Amino acid sequence: MDAKAVLAMIKEKDVKFVDFRFTDPRGKWQHTARMASATEEDSFTDGVMFDGSSISGWKAINESDMILMPDPSTAVLDPFTAQTTLIVTCDVVEPSTGQLYARCPRSTAKRAEAYMKSAGIGDTAVFGPELEFFVFDDVRFKVEMSGSSFSISSNESPWNSNAEIEGGNLAHRPAVKGGYFPVQPVDTHNDLRAEMMSVCTDMGLTMEIHHHEVAPAQNELGFRFDTLVKTADNVQKYKYTLHNVAHSYGKTLTFMPKPLMATTARACTATSRSGRTASRCSPGRATPTSPRRRSTTSAASSSTPRR
Repeated sequence: MDAKAVLAMIKEKDVKFVDFRFTDPRGKWQHTARMASATEEDSFTDGVMFDGSSISGWKAINESDMILMPDPSTAVLDPFTAQTTLIVTCDVVEPSTGQLYARCPRSTAKRAEAYMKSAGIGDTAVFGPELEFFVFDDVRFKVEMSGSSFSISSNESPWNSNAEIEGGNLAHRPAVKGGYFPVQPVDTHNDLRAEMMSVCTDMGLTMEIHHHEVAPAQNELGFRFDTLVKTADNVQKYKYTLHNVAHSYGKTLTFMPKPLMATTARACTATSRSGRTASRCSPGRATPTSPRRRSTTSAASSSTPRR
């Protein structure tokens, strides 16, 4: 999809706002919206100015002007807004040089892909992350001069087996490390995950599987692998969709590595594969059907962007 196609989509879908999104150094999606009537073709060539000094770790106030360069191929309708809104993912550009900003995570991914090709590692690399998450019904915390505390609860929590619950305590909940993976009514999140799968599909992801995970309140959805930049864009859409679907169900969702003690942590498993096309392969080099390199890593660590 190019800029002309995006403008045609705005007209066809009667879009009211265009939401320009980018990723900060912590992996969080940020955004600024513009009236659709003020969005023209040059918005995709000249970009959209914004204040970079408000993003932690980026710019000082005296050099705050930065450019969001929209990628028209990423345009997708936002399923959660009251007014019809089109989401467009952007690169961050340094205005003084016209180059991609070095601290923009999407720019880093683009440079990594370019280096892979220039170094002869491969023509294409694909990545398939598996992003588990927890869904809670109540989260409370405080940090004060007198002390700090936090409390987390889910209707699946084993410690609620003796709780007084409005309408009665029906007792269907997984045991500690027993969530992998009984059917309903023990699995209370089946319909929630199915809704997430449907909305993720509307957001352009190719969804494949969903299931409960080992810990109470722990779940996983799986989507199709893709190249580094496209997968990173899909991860942002995935997180955005899951947070908002959970919120619409009156629940809160987190990608924190280990919000509960004495049970399973949230893993982030990623499978990667790189290969060279047959036309450019030397004898003995790998082809896309015979990968040059394949690695699988799994870690429950803070290296994955937090909630």
